[in-house]
Amino acid sequence: MNAVDVVAETFPDRTVRDVTPVEHGNNKQTSLVTLDDRTVVVQLSAEPAAFRTEITLARAVRERTTVPTPAVLATGTFDGGRYAVIERAHGDDLHVRFTDLSLDERAEIARSFGRWLAACHETFRFERYGDVSLRDGELTASAPAWRPWFEGYLTAGLAALPASLADLREPIRAALADAELGARPPSRLYPWDLRPGNAIYADDEGVTAVLDWGEPLAAAPALSVAKTEHLLCSWYGDREPLQAAFRDGYATVRALPEPPRIYRLAAGVRSAVDAAGAVTRPGYPERTGDAAVAFHRDRLTGLLGGE
Repeated sequence: MNAVDVVAETFPDRTVRDVTPVEHGNNKQTSLVTLDDRTVVVQLSAEPAAFRTEITLARAVRERTTVPTPAVLATGTFDGGRYAVIERAHGDDLHVRFTDLSLDERAEIARSFGRWLAACHETFRFERYGDVSLRDGELTASAPAWRPWFEGYLTAGLAALPASLADLREPIRAALADAELGARPPSRLYPWDLRPGNAIYADDEGVTAVLDWGEPLAAAPALSVAKTEHLLCSWYGDREPLQAAFRDGYATVRALPEPPRIYRLAAGVRSAVDAAGAVTRPGYPERTGDAAVAFHRDRLTGLLGGE
């Protein structure tokens, strides 16, 4: 099955005018399909259970929170996989637009991200931690204890660091060994990839959509705060005013949990390398090569030094 087949099944009375594959850095086959009267997003996944969880969460976020999330218009199955037809959000990739906006505009976006993360924390609560999946119609997490899961999460990130950052592994392991994590912090949805690169922005409208709810996790809410602050506030510069705005937004919904240093280190480590093992490219225009490595090193060494 391909995108045209999906649309023919979903909208049998419409004509497909164009199909444009989209490279979006995930494990789904995504296409923009232009019909007579609209353009829709078609996604096909060969991992049906994981994709079903993602779509269920995306629908729940749209229905139960204020986070702008595109409507899921249809879902179905094919041999070995699942598909979804999703509303196409109006606007541009916020990652590309973000640094061209004024500081006031970026601060307002950061404030919105704070509200949206807090709304997710208020709405999606779990008894356990770690991977979230759909079981008997409910979103549930799998790991019974916090510290073992968090240690595994950070350790996996350390193992993935490239040789150019490998000297940071031991000091971060030492920080983990000394960290007081709490026996059983509250468990909330951890949208670990909540960032401008997964948002759509339109002039005079602001952020029109937050995308990609795949591979969801459940964790202490302060870890989510640390990760989103890193990807939103540190990633593009002007960290202090953007962080203040993000925190102001969060606090309008619920009390802000202060992330301990080890959560900030985990956020930096888990953001330094992508799923393919490549060093991530902060900012826009994106840093590459030695400049990208230097960004990650500066952030992690700053945190190790007590920043």
